[in-house]
Order: sequence, then structure tokens, then C-alpha cells
Amino acid sequence: MSLPGSDALRDGSAIEIRGVHKRFGKVHALRGLDLSVPAGTVCGVLGPNGAGKTTAVRVLATLCRPDAGHASVAGFDVVRQADQVRRSIGFAGQYAAVEEGITGRDNLHLVGRLHHLGTKGARDRADELLERFGLTEAADRLVRTYSGGMRRRLDLIASLVTRPAVLFLDEPTTGLDPRSRNDIWAIVRELVAEGTTVLLTTQYLDEADRLADHIAVVDHGRVIASGAPEVLKAAIGTRLVVTLAESDQLASAAHVLATLTGGEPALDAAERRVSAVTEPGRAIALPQLVRELDAAGVSAQDVALGHPSLDDVFLALTGHVAAETSSNLMETVIR
Repeated sequence: MSLPGSDALRDGSAIEIRGVHKRFGKVHALRGLDLSVPAGTVCGVLGPNGAGKTTAVRVLATLCRPDAGHASVAGFDVVRQADQVRRSIGFAGQYAAVEEGITGRDNLHLVGRLHHLGTKGARDRADELLERFGLTEAADRLVRTYSGGMRRRLDLIASLVTRPAVLFLDEPTTGLDPRSRNDIWAIVRELVAEGTTVLLTTQYLDEADRLADHIAVVDHGRVIASGAPEVLKAAIGTRLVVTLAESDQLASAAHVLATLTGGEPALDAAERRVSAVTEPGRAIALPQLVRELDAAGVSAQDVALGHPSLDDVFLALTGHVAAETSSNLMETVIR
């Protein structure tokens, strides 16, 4: 009899979730979640708060057991082969889990020793990672003296000490400056190029767009849409953007866009901008938009038609605007 995880591994999937349910008291966090992530890709999952993203990651990382269904990581069943799963994964949580009272080098030594690499093996691996990811000069400083970006980088490379086949990243760049975010993105791309599978959760949709090969949108404990970012964007229609000369015409412009697109316009009063995405299959030409604005007496500084963003996809699928609050988490599953 073959193990469920072995089938997933033969099929080239590093992560498999089939019909997984999980309850916490009266809360039904996962309601038959299905997800497949091929090996050597970035995994991105998007969803509003309470959608079940964190619970799915906890199940995959063997931090909680599913009530029903099956899940495997690197070919190992997360329930029956939990020890093998833990030896196959790395995990970098939302907040840097590093010890501030010791040096960066000693943090990595500690992780290596905890994973039974031995004194020499832990030191050699620490030196290798510090040099590879640009922390050698700061390696012997106390971590409490590190910048936020350096701590996140150290936390990330600590998850790589055991050379995991699958890496879980929970909002790895939250609160970082653009340069530090780019550093983390570079590390992720390098790892994936070498064959590591990454499951990424992020609150930044541009991060998902740049890193994810495939995105799954989760809501109410289920995957409600999945595909490459370009495919998801194309499926929801065309994005119309109108920048106005006067902010008092926002309502009139919004009415025009709502009529033309069949969608709910988004207003940016500070930028005097209105945008909306057409319903799938509804074609609109730029001259038509200009004529309708003129007929409504709307004076536009700029009018544009283009591809929708992941924010538009998220709004169309979940009914929520991703940027409404910084706590709206987006997980991106890349296949």
C-alpha cells in the first residue's frame, strides 16, 4: 500500500491538500480546502482575514492536525509522518524569531545544534549562509543592534540551516523598507531557482505579483480561484482609470464608470482618480469612455484602459479591498 504523500511526490507536487477541514470550536476555519503546489515553485495564497490561510499553513507545518481530508509535504503525510515533514521544511514566521542577546552567528550555530548538525557542521553551515546572504560583517554583533531588515534576513537564513525542501514564509517583508524588501525577494528567487518550494503569505499584492508563479485565492476556508497572476487578471476584465481636473466631479465620473463596466468604482479623492474593472466579456473602447465622460460633463485630465491589478482581482473575488487595512493578509501560492 503506497502512502498518500508518495503519490504527490511522484506527480511532482511538493505540497498537496485534498478536502481538508479544520474546526476550532464553532469556527469552521477550513471547509474542504484543496491545493497542489509543484516542487521548485513559489507558493502564494491570497485571502481576507479569517479566510483560513494561517490555519492551512499550520496544518502543513504539522502545528495542528486536520479534522478531515489529507495533506502532504515533500511526499510525507502531515499526520502519519509528521517527523519526516518537520525534517523537510523551514519556517520563517511573521515576526523575526531570533535571540537578540547573542550574535547573528551564534543564532545560526544554535539552530544548527538543535537540528543535530554537530558543532563543526553548525559552524560551517552558519559561515556559509552568512557569507552567501551578506551578513558576514554583522555576524559577530549582538542581534539587538541589527536593523529590522537585517533581523528579517537573519530569521530567513536561519530557516535554511537544514537545507529544507519546502520553505514556509509568513509575511516575510512586513514593515521593511523597499531596499530590504528587495533583498528578501532576491533570496526567495535564488532559493526557488535552486529547487526549493516556497509557500508565501504576504499582505503586499505587488509582492505576490512579482514572486508568485501561481496564486490561490482563499475565502471561507476554500480556494475560490487559482491560476497564474496574468490569468487571474485577464479573467476579470479591463481596468478603466480616469483622473479628473476637479475633485467635485468624482461622483459623476464614478456613475459613468459604473454604467460602462457593471462594476463598483473605486474613488481616490486625494488623487482625483476613479477606477473600475469591467465585467468579464464586456468590451469597452477608449473613445467610448471619452464620449460618455463628455456627455456627462466630466472634465478628465487623463483616461486610460489597461490590465487589472491583483488588488482588482482580490476585490472582485472576495468583495474586499486589500489595502483597506495593513492587517489584510495575502497569501500567495505559486505552483
